[in-house]
Order: sequence, then C-alpha cells, then structure tokens
Amino acid sequence: MTDLMTAIDPRGLIRDSYVIEGITPGECRSIFLDWALFDDHEMTQEKRIEALLDHYGEAEPDHPMTHVLRDALVKADTPKRRGGRAGRVG
Repeated sequence: MTDLMTAIDPRGLIRDSYVIEGITPGECRSIFLDWALFDDHEMTQEKRIEALLDHYGEAEPDHPMTHVLRDALVKADTPKRRGGRAGRVG
C-alpha cells in the first residue's frame, strides 16, 4: 500500500473491503460510513474518495465498494436543499 493510501485509509477498511469474498453492497456502505466518520485528514473527503477510486476502482470496476465510492462522489456534488427562511429567501 502506498503512503497516500495509508494516510487516506489508516485502518485499512476500504482496502480490506476489496479482499472480502462475497461482500455485499450493504456491508460496503457500512464500511464506507465507518471510514467516512474517521475524518481527520487535511485532504477533502471528495479528493480522498477520488484517490481511493483511482487506486482500487480501476482494477475492480464492478466491486460493490467501487459502486459505493462512486455514489458518494455523485451525492457530494448534488446541491443540498436549504430549509427554513434561508431556503425561501435565497
């Protein structure tokens, strides 16, 4: 594992998800959430996800974790709805 991957995934959660045989999408989402909550890196989460996809996703494009990581990037780009006065006034 490269130094960058060690820094981005210090507990090896994402790495390990790629070697678990028969892992389900639900298990990958749970692992991703655990990884995302351990957020103490100076790089933005979006950049870290992109780096993980570059490292793991190209070799395993159909893996459930690759799909979870791609979904996370799409949702990160989706504008958030603002409620209350801020949503009405703009």
